[in-house]
Amino acid sequence: MAGSLGRAHKLPVLQKASGKLDLLKFFIQLAWELKIFDNKKYILLSEPLNDIGRILGGWIKNTDKETSTS
Repeated sequence: MAGSLGRAHKLPVLQKASGKLDLLKFFIQLAWELKIFDNKKYILLSEPLNDIGRILGGWIKNTDKETSTS
């Protein structure tokens, strides 16, 4: 969704996506702590989400720079 928006409108969408990703990671960790997921499933779910978080964080940082310099 953010990819098709103009520069000024991307940042709120990306921040919302980041918040939802954090919430998803929290619930996956909670499920692991409650023994709903074993270690293997937890790792299979959490590693890609961490990669997505790094990518999303970089996109947010870059978009924030672009918006503040304009």
